[in-house]
Amino acid sequence: MQLGLDLHSAPSSQPSAPKIHSVTEVTRRVRELIEGGIGEVWVEGEISNVRRQASGHQYFTLKDSSCQLSCVLFSGAAAGLRGLKLTDGQNIQAFGELSVYEPRGQYQMIVRLVQERGEGALQAKFEALKRKLAAEGLFDPEKKRPLPRFPRRIGLVTSPTGAAIRDFLNVLHRRHPGIEVYINPVRVQGKGAAAEIARAIREFGEAEKYGLPAMDVLVVTRGGGSIEDLWEFNEEIVARAIAASPIPVVSAIGHEIDFTIADFAADLRAATPSAAAEILAADRFEVLATLRQNAARIARACRSRLDLAEARLAAISQSAALREPARRVLELRQTLDRAADALNHGVNLALERKKNVLDRTSARLVAQFPAHALRESRLHCDMILQRINEPVRRELTTHRARLGRASGILGSLSPEATLARGFTVTMDSTGTPLTSAKAIAAGMSLRTRFHDGEAESVATKR
Repeated sequence: MQLGLDLHSAPSSQPSAPKIHSVTEVTRRVRELIEGGIGEVWVEGEISNVRRQASGHQYFTLKDSSCQLSCVLFSGAAAGLRGLKLTDGQNIQAFGELSVYEPRGQYQMIVRLVQERGEGALQAKFEALKRKLAAEGLFDPEKKRPLPRFPRRIGLVTSPTGAAIRDFLNVLHRRHPGIEVYINPVRVQGKGAAAEIARAIREFGEAEKYGLPAMDVLVVTRGGGSIEDLWEFNEEIVARAIAASPIPVVSAIGHEIDFTIADFAADLRAATPSAAAEILAADRFEVLATLRQNAARIARACRSRLDLAEARLAAISQSAALREPARRVLELRQTLDRAADALNHGVNLALERKKNVLDRTSARLVAQFPAHALRESRLHCDMILQRINEPVRRELTTHRARLGRASGILGSLSPEATLARGFTVTMDSTGTPLTSAKAIAAGMSLRTRFHDGEAESVATKR
């Protein structure tokens, strides 16, 4: 690299005085060459000599095993570090512009972004994909579709257990509880999550195929996190699924400072899940207030028109030219009365239509109140419980009948039943039953059991 300064004039036959440059000129030229020839770069190294000024600016040195580079991080850029605190010995990757601090003639790096070591590859991948898709026209503003002013059904692509879904639903139903939300649950982090997100977006675009009503708008959302946590929303498959969706898509990923490829592909980016809900759900109280204001404005305009007509009529009636032909005045008054009646009828009809719209809207809001849905769910549960209990009761009755029959059979075969029919059991003195006459000897004590008791005897002969 050459400075391009003519420090020595070309030799000539006549000696000439060399051109003398000031230190400022040389330094400024060096700055222009560094900024124009190198410009913005990523640099990795170890931090040392961190100094924080009261102004919020931070000065430090990046070094490796053989060289070092002076760096400055101005307060505006420092505010975007997202909690990352620079400390001596920390290994980082810094993005910024190489320049020259002219008062000291020292080249330095003006840092605009700092990240932990390892994020640089992801950032480079992010920028490469962003450039590729932008070149294809996926992010063109003219391709962005307008969102419906009053959506009836919203398709939500997110994790069913994350904080994003709670924030979104809380804000949405507080502002407009009548909006239906259909959730297609997916993983929002980890390997394979991008494919799930893209598939969920496509499924909403083919709602009829899955027996679902058509959605008015889709929301792809998750809570905040690191660049690794949000990376699935930087995958090309997700961006192309959003761009190909037949339904307008709102991205609400992370916090305000987080940007993903999905944000650029979507028709609208919301800073947070709650912001997406506020954008999509018109405040019902504001809508009703607007309707009432419009009705009042119409009534005032009509009253003004009537007052103006009455004033003109009064002026005409006082005119000298019409003072004599009273009949004409009476005709005009009749015409005015008919016009007033027609106008009043039109106003009343318009107000009645507005009232009917308000009544229908209120009825829909009441019908979609959670208490009604809960009551219907309870009735459905009672019906299911009744259907479950009925077979159990029938089965229990059958088993009881079988048990009764078995008990009767066992009872008829029991020894007690045999004794009751007139049979007896002869036992020795120890209570052992005697089953053969050969076991009885003369003089042997015997016990005979009847169905209602026992008798003792002595054998005389066999």
